[in-house]
Amino acid sequence: MSNLPLYRDPWARRDAWRKHPVFSRTTVLRNMFPGLGIAIVAFTGYVIVDNVFLSAKKSEENHH
Repeated sequence: MSNLPLYRDPWARRDAWRKHPVFSRTTVLRNMFPGLGIAIVAFTGYVIVDNVFLSAKKSEENHH
């Protein structure tokens, strides 16, 4: 007797693409907004620079 199961799905080969890692839920969500991570880091850096360095300059100008 062979190792094949008793019931074989004739459509298994046609549905195999659905189980491919490219179509996984995490991959789809990660690729939905390309560049979002870089944009968040850049905006956070801008806000930190604006609050720390530029507010220090504004407070020095107000003391004169």
